[in-house]
Amino acid sequence: MESQGNKQRHTIGILVQNQPGVLARVVGLFSGRGFNIENITAAETNEPGITRITLVTTGDQRILSQIVKQLNKLIDVLKVFDFSETDFVDREMLLIKVRAEERTRAEVLRIADIFRAKVVDVSPHFYTLEVTGNDSKIGAIMELLEQIGIVEVARTGKAALARSRKH
Repeated sequence: MESQGNKQRHTIGILVQNQPGVLARVVGLFSGRGFNIENITAAETNEPGITRITLVTTGDQRILSQIVKQLNKLIDVLKVFDFSETDFVDREMLLIKVRAEERTRAEVLRIADIFRAKVVDVSPHFYTLEVTGNDSKIGAIMELLEQIGIVEVARTGKAALARSRKH
């Protein structure tokens, strides 16, 4: 959990039945309380019919606790995790198209190598890279590539799971 003044950044995981309207009801609880959802992902889990929603929001802990309680009352919600209460692993995937003129290609490839990014598309003037990592890794590569020339960015949003106990 990151702090921004008196507001805190929260990563929330929600297991739901994969039914029409569930995502809209979940999002509605956040927007109805004035919470902006900074990013959101939703995909089916290893169990057919069960979807994992992961979202990131910033706001007051007291109001967020009320939202979590209300989420748990929704009929299609199976489980809610506030990852700020536990140690967790999170990753995001970034597709980033950058200028790759003759003079900058080697630098783009060097940065890609440092960040273990994959070149997934090449054209005479652009490279598209795929990068997977946490917020700081994504931010760091974007900062370096900004100096070369970012053309377009697509991000998946955060996926998160609680860490397993070590003992």
